[in-house]
Amino acid sequence: MNERPITPDLQSEEKRLDTSLRPTDWTGYVGQTTVKENIKILIEAAQQRGEALDHVLVYGPPGLGKTTLANIIAHQIGVNLKITSGPAIERAGDLAAILTNLRKGDLLFIDEIHRLGRAVEEVLYPAMEDYALDIVIGKGPSARNIRLKLPHFTTLGATTRLDLLASPLRDRFGAIFRLEFYSPEELQQIVTRSANILNVPIDTEGALEIAQRSRGTARIANRLLKRARDFAQVRADGVISREVANEALSLLNVDSLGLDDLDRKVLYSIIQKFGGGPVGLDTIAASVSEESNTIMDVVEPYLLQLGFLDRTPRGRTVTARAYQHLDLTPPERAEQPSLF
Repeated sequence: MNERPITPDLQSEEKRLDTSLRPTDWTGYVGQTTVKENIKILIEAAQQRGEALDHVLVYGPPGLGKTTLANIIAHQIGVNLKITSGPAIERAGDLAAILTNLRKGDLLFIDEIHRLGRAVEEVLYPAMEDYALDIVIGKGPSARNIRLKLPHFTTLGATTRLDLLASPLRDRFGAIFRLEFYSPEELQQIVTRSANILNVPIDTEGALEIAQRSRGTARIANRLLKRARDFAQVRADGVISREVANEALSLLNVDSLGLDDLDRKVLYSIIQKFGGGPVGLDTIAASVSEESNTIMDVVEPYLLQLGFLDRTPRGRTVTARAYQHLDLTPPERAEQPSLF
């Protein structure tokens, strides 16, 4: 799945370049206006009181700028940023080591926080609420509990699955924000900014063409920009115009709305094998040889956003809009018999 050009997940070879494209202040952070304004108020209020920033939780699909947001907040406050992730903290002792190395005001960013283990969460609860670390020394009847004081720090949690976050952990965050998909105009600004950093000549129409195929996700926009840059360098004069961007992304099988082979495969499967639906998720997954979670978490959200799929109690149904995009004629639905 990570080989898809439109996957929102960060690929290993992109980490260095992805870091160089991240803005370090609010002026370079395009979109998410409501979230930005609320966090600015939180920061200013905390600074006026001389307190650590309240714990913040951000959620939304991957690739929308959660890590970038953490870097900007730390830069604006002028504190150290400690970055980790839920899967990386396997034992309670791992989290204890991180917490005891924090300084006053530091920002602890935990990506995919919903994947923390239960034992690790139990350590994080008093750390966030009481700024204390409870340690058990010894075993059996002679075991003693020692509470260590921690400096006042801020936890910034990020998750793509808010529903999987334990309620006690979610309740300890003072502010919870959702990151939304970007509009084509916002992504156009992001593509233009990234192109300037990469010294890639691009015109307005070329940036908009890339933006419209980026599925509302900044990370995908930057990835498609790099692929268009390579194409322009080898097959064109080095400048990304609308025609060059269209040809480059069509070569990657990314169409005008950002759909790739897997998206179209799911739609065609429902249409050709199941008459447009309704059909169950597991049946769709089996028909395209993919995992159900992949279809539900990776493919469906964008198709639902476009209005190409409907979720009904009986299963998934392809809409007339999807038929139109695929140049197919929708079937005539049988009318329900009259009761009178």
